[in-house]
Amino acid sequence: MGKVEGGMKCVKYLLFVFNFIFWLMGSFVLAVGLWLRFDPETVSLLSGEKAPDTFFIGVYILIGAGSLVMLVGFFGCCGAVRESQCLLGSFFACLLIIFGSEVAAGVFGFLNKDKIVEDVQNFYAKTYDENNNGTLITSYQKVLNCCGTVKSPCPDAESRVDCESGIKDFFNNKLFIIGCVGIGIAGVMIIGMIFSMVLCCAIRNSREVI
Repeated sequence: MGKVEGGMKCVKYLLFVFNFIFWLMGSFVLAVGLWLRFDPETVSLLSGEKAPDTFFIGVYILIGAGSLVMLVGFFGCCGAVRESQCLLGSFFACLLIIFGSEVAAGVFGFLNKDKIVEDVQNFYAKTYDENNNGTLITSYQKVLNCCGTVKSPCPDAESRVDCESGIKDFFNNKLFIIGCVGIGIAGVMIIGMIFSMVLCCAIRNSREVI
């Protein structure tokens, strides 16, 4: 019986520490999501009336998942300390939901990368053809250090890349962050689910022994 209780305490504290780290990671995911959403450079490029909003879909998934990770991490800590099967069961169920959300955000970022870049490039090209001296075009040229398009290069194009290439590099980097964060956190969640299952089994076994 003593060995069972000692082993359960060890798993319990490990799960508590893991959930605290989990909470910190949720804070990190939320911070990354908010940064991507309110980054002045990104906002300035997608602030037009008909600007594509596909990029922000993945960002919103990341923000929602990060908020939920923080909440679940808190309740996971409470469940570990109180050795509550109910709280741990709810924790496990929520982990599955968050796991799916994080994987969705990661997969969305990787699979839709080309489509998002193409939508923004088309939006820029159309806006440039309508008014190549507008405020939005100026923002693109300033943020991306670019000029013109592939079909309509600027006179000094030799010193700067065309904006369509600049758009591709800029958003590829942002989407890479979304994909890596989403899939990385999903991997950590697998460990959390294993810990919660082990602790639930330990609690059940200890009560049967008693």
